[in-house]
Amino acid sequence: MANSIPYSILDISPIPQGFTAADALRNSLDVAQHAEKWGYTRYWVAEHHNMTGNASSATAVLVGYIAGGTKHIRVGSGGVMLPNHAPLVIAEQFGTLESLYPGRIELGLGRAPGTDQMTARALRRDLLGSDDRFPQDVRELQYYFGPLQEGQSVKAIPGMNTNVPIWILGSSLYGAQLAAHFGLPYAFASHFAPEQLLEAMKIYHELFKPSTQQAKPYSAFVMNVVAADTDEEARHLFTTLQQNVVRMRRNTRGQLPPPITDMNEFCEPHERASADQALQVSVVGSLETVKKGMRHWLDTTGADEIICTGQIFDHQARLRSFEIAAQAAQGL
Repeated sequence: MANSIPYSILDISPIPQGFTAADALRNSLDVAQHAEKWGYTRYWVAEHHNMTGNASSATAVLVGYIAGGTKHIRVGSGGVMLPNHAPLVIAEQFGTLESLYPGRIELGLGRAPGTDQMTARALRRDLLGSDDRFPQDVRELQYYFGPLQEGQSVKAIPGMNTNVPIWILGSSLYGAQLAAHFGLPYAFASHFAPEQLLEAMKIYHELFKPSTQQAKPYSAFVMNVVAADTDEEARHLFTTLQQNVVRMRRNTRGQLPPPITDMNEFCEPHERASADQALQVSVVGSLETVKKGMRHWLDTTGADEIICTGQIFDHQARLRSFEIAAQAAQGL
């Protein structure tokens, strides 16, 4: 069905309890292959490090794996955490991917480390690799992806002249301002940090300056989607994500837990309230419930695209959730 609202997927390759990273990576490819059939526009993977519940640390490698196992869906990063890397290395990696899968590769960039400070220090090439250099690093990447300049001594090969599309990702007003200033598309991480979603979207659209990549503003937001054949089943599946958020607050992260019957037996009221606050940009339920939720957040944000993410313990239930989400998006 033709659809005016693009809908996409953000994946962190969750590792369910009792399974391995290899299982999670194979599951990600399976989701991507189904997503392609269900009309999703893009499939992004997110960079995380030192997290026992996520298998998406080697982002460029995983992008290549997903792109190689699909045919036409756009594949990219949501995102590469640029302070962890030298821009030239990222230009070469994504230039290689674009050379192998032309017209299908995207590079979403974030300025957070995607991990704890000790791991961030282990990742960074030197002490200069900080979020303070993020704007300069974005410009450096654009330089490497562009045409050869007179006197240019350092070149990304592959990378030069590939013009890999760059997105700015964020969970605060900073990313919105930078994306607007650079004239780049913008995606907000409202699935875990929703507080400044509406203000960031407003700032981005008001301050946007056209660029060679983007003539007018283009925005997306990430929402948690847990869909099932009934509202009751979806709410049960959603307890997996709720547990994860509570455990993150407790600093007791682990592999993705199975759903439970009663969240109130798992956590204290104040922990539940904190998790509910973090997960407010979520739609949980059957087809009609999900469709209403998507419509509400689209109207509220004024965004051009929905990016769905869903941490669900059972792989088949996760597939079904994304299938229902696609049906809901097609009906908007």
